[in-house]
Amino acid sequence: MLSSFRRLSKSKVGTGILVAFLLMILASFALGDMSNVLSGGGGLSQGTLAKVGSASITEQDLAKALERRLQQARQQKPDATYADIAGDFESIMNGLIQERTLHAFAQEHGLHISKRLIDAEIARIPGMQGLDGRFSEANYQAFLQQQRLTDAQVRREIMTLLLQRLILAPVAANARLPVGVARPYASMLLERREGEVAFIPAAAFRGGPAPTEAEVQQYYRANQARYTVPEQRVLRIARIGPEQLGNLAPTDAEIAAYYNANRATYAGKEERVISRAVIADRNAANQVASRARSGTFAAAAAPAGFSAADVSVGPQTREQLTQLAGAAIAAQVFAAAPGAIVGPVQSDLGWNVIKVEGIRNTAGRSLAQARAEITAKLAAEKRKNGLADLVAKVEDAVAEGQNFAEVAAANRLPIVQTPPLTATGAAPSNPGFKLPPELAGLVRFGFDMAADDDPVVETLPDGAGYALLAPGEVTPAAPAPLAAIRAQVASDLLDERALARARAVANAVLAKVNGGAPLAQAVAGAGVPGLPKPEPLNVRRLELNRFGPQVPGPLRILFGMPAGRARLTGAPEGQGFFIVRNSRITPGNASLQPALISQVQAEFNQSASEEYAVQFLTAAQQQLGVERNEAAIAAARKRLITGG
Repeated sequence: MLSSFRRLSKSKVGTGILVAFLLMILASFALGDMSNVLSGGGGLSQGTLAKVGSASITEQDLAKALERRLQQARQQKPDATYADIAGDFESIMNGLIQERTLHAFAQEHGLHISKRLIDAEIARIPGMQGLDGRFSEANYQAFLQQQRLTDAQVRREIMTLLLQRLILAPVAANARLPVGVARPYASMLLERREGEVAFIPAAAFRGGPAPTEAEVQQYYRANQARYTVPEQRVLRIARIGPEQLGNLAPTDAEIAAYYNANRATYAGKEERVISRAVIADRNAANQVASRARSGTFAAAAAPAGFSAADVSVGPQTREQLTQLAGAAIAAQVFAAAPGAIVGPVQSDLGWNVIKVEGIRNTAGRSLAQARAEITAKLAAEKRKNGLADLVAKVEDAVAEGQNFAEVAAANRLPIVQTPPLTATGAAPSNPGFKLPPELAGLVRFGFDMAADDDPVVETLPDGAGYALLAPGEVTPAAPAPLAAIRAQVASDLLDERALARARAVANAVLAKVNGGAPLAQAVAGAGVPGLPKPEPLNVRRLELNRFGPQVPGPLRILFGMPAGRARLTGAPEGQGFFIVRNSRITPGNASLQPALISQVQAEFNQSASEEYAVQFLTAAQQQLGVERNEAAIAAARKRLITGG
């Protein structure tokens, strides 16, 4: 709600801990000025970008972090490149330094994260459990393959998260800023601004003669980057699925063996539905038993302090009741008739009084009755194991040097070869082409590979199996031929001319308004027929939050200028220009809105907690000593961001 003030609170000291698990090593703390703790790096060895104590950060570490940041960016923009994440370079570098600081501080002070603790966190990752509810190594390996991670990387990141929980969370806990700090900011949220906005559309100026051939060619040469077709790749995909496994039906012997090994599952079941009270005093237990023989068990146990929920145990098998109350009590209960009261019987916990509310008998299933269920279960297990074996066979063949075609032929894998695709999956030469949904995600992996990389096996989503993936022909990015896009280039040139004329008119209107003319009069006097009339604006700052980070341009500049002034801002996608005039500012007063003040205070408390954590890490850096090799970092930035 108070995102505008949250942005204000993010000073150069830092933005807090924002770990994106399994996507980045450690998100940026965005420390602005760290010259007081970072030295020039003159003593660092070649290939080392920075050191925290004895822990080094190499160019390889940075490259891996950037690669994973790029993968994250491609979740939102499939054709993202390293140039798109160039703005994140310094924050990622600082994040690596912060991660090393956390580990070095823990080591310095003897804080050790055990393997068992990390194992427990891995087991809690969604999807790590098998059919029996226990941790599945096969599921974990599939997860690593799908996420393109190693076990060491996962363990390192989990260790970082645990160290944050153990070291930083206590530091940042319970930060509180006084109400007096929050009140003026809450009042600012209630500030109201009134004004008006006029729109000068570029479409109103699109008339005029068509551009000449020479003008089109000149415009095309000046804007070649605009018409560049992104890199295209042919992808070769070989599906690995149960179709390649042959007959998966279990044999009669396998079905019978499974049934015999799991007779307890298919045998009949007898249960007792019971109510139970365990009482320390025998006399009190006798009284409960006496009352229970002439009324409900819940009413009989109520004077002893038990509620109905306390005494209701529900259906129990003999084995379950033995675990709950012991073999002797279970034997008496299962020998009793429905409605009988058992006890008081002493156990380690006290005197047990039990009522047999009812008896349930579930008939068992014969082999013939359970055959369909067992067949499906064994077939699924065969399919899973068979696919795992086939994937291992394919990966072994690739490791031994076989190429894509050889591996696919040897294992009878059906091959799909795409037309040239962009990173978004579009096929410029075949607009109607579309990969099946389960294969669409392979495009991103295909563009992550180098042209001469070995084939790789990728896991398909939603249990669709696997695919062997290899890049084919690569067409570098290049401008589209002018002959193929001449109409578009000519239209773009007309749009640019129209936008320039609209800008000139908008600037003229702006000058008149700032000279004292009413906005409506200045627009009407522009000499352009059909221009829209100005519209009023009346907005409180608090209302901007409903737009999130995408506050419309006119509202953004309305709250960024003094009363009595006007400013110009461009409309999205070159549609024209807005002229915004601020007529009046009415200050807000949050004194009568304590709930709003509390919300602002809570936001500031969160920012304070984050800053405490950052300051702690800054102090740890001062203690441990941090060195940055700025020349090596600049060179790495050029190689990694520019060269990818």
